[in-house]
Amino acid sequence: MQLNILANGPVQADSTSQRSESQVVVPEPSQLALQYYRSGNVLWAIGTAVGLIVPALLLFSGVSGRLRNLAYRIGRRWLPSILLYAVLFILTYAVLTLPLAYYEGYVRQHAYGLSNQSLDKWLSDWLKGVAVSAVGLALVLWIPYLLLRRSPRRWWLYAGLATAPIAAFVLVVSPIWVDPLFNDFGRMQDRALEARILALAERAGIAGSRVYQVQKSVDTKTVNAYVTGIGSSKRIVLWDTMLAKLNPDEIVFVMAHEMGHFVLHHTLAIILAATLLVTGSLYLVHRVAGTLIARFGRRFGFDRLSDIASFPLLLLLGTLVSLITAPLVLAFSRHQEHEADRFALELTRNNHAAATTFVRLQQENLSVPRPGPIFMLWRGSRPSLGDRVDFANRYRPWETGEPLRYGHLFH
Repeated sequence: MQLNILANGPVQADSTSQRSESQVVVPEPSQLALQYYRSGNVLWAIGTAVGLIVPALLLFSGVSGRLRNLAYRIGRRWLPSILLYAVLFILTYAVLTLPLAYYEGYVRQHAYGLSNQSLDKWLSDWLKGVAVSAVGLALVLWIPYLLLRRSPRRWWLYAGLATAPIAAFVLVVSPIWVDPLFNDFGRMQDRALEARILALAERAGIAGSRVYQVQKSVDTKTVNAYVTGIGSSKRIVLWDTMLAKLNPDEIVFVMAHEMGHFVLHHTLAIILAATLLVTGSLYLVHRVAGTLIARFGRRFGFDRLSDIASFPLLLLLGTLVSLITAPLVLAFSRHQEHEADRFALELTRNNHAAATTFVRLQQENLSVPRPGPIFMLWRGSRPSLGDRVDFANRYRPWETGEPLRYGHLFH
């Protein structure tokens, strides 16, 4: 579905007429969008409950202990047994959460007209996701348990600090080896638009940037773009649905926003923040786990935290800490997104394209422009689309001679 939001057609970012465009009005959400929003809140609550109930079930039923026993019978030695336990745990968890995953990822998206995905493609992606999760957990799970054996008092500190190199490794590997498992990535087909984006990247000070087009239309009708990777694997990725539904000025603004994340070192900030958060969370787990094991150890099937069967306990406590700290984490994410918007506005000076981009995102993705405070506290990783339109309408320091916050970064 094409949207006719720009009544006069696309306008170049540097045109004088662009600066005098009337302000973009935030449209009211459709009834379908409101229904999607409300049902999404219910689904989020159910998903959060499932994320707590499943590890608790595996823990208190003794299933985790039995998975450990099976892993040790097959693996015999410590490290192979840890790897096998990780695989068995992921398989068990995936089967238990399959109904919710199927409803959320397939049934609901089709019910609201947001998906093009066939059942075969959804099932294939789900199986690949389970396999990637199993391999990923097997690669890292031995680290905290080795530290628990070697340093039972300070394991939480060392394991928390290990978050930084692990996260960096994932960011390097994912764009090259993981993401292409699910969709086809390639060079942008619109060479003129690609040249325009690369010229903008030069101005932003990120020469040699790579822009990829991913064929997401086989899965979804929604639109999106993102930055991923670090170092030589960094890239900006555009969904082909966005290329089909946004005009060139709007796409350039989206790209400028994603460039802002690169230039402002948001990925590094996220890694550092995650390291601090994980370290603090593991410390709380360390303080609480001993009491729970002392009280429920017989039901759990283990008497010490260094037993691999304790993993659901770590997961359960970690999920609780994540839920408690979510408002702070999401506030940090919203700040980063807001500053990336500011960067993009200063780089393009195309307020109209910025505002209409957010309107298009609202309509194409069935979003509500001004969700409630509870949503923003526990689900809002970005400023509301209504606030982003308002900011795009009013932020014009270059028109009044005020200094640009990020002007010194432009070439």
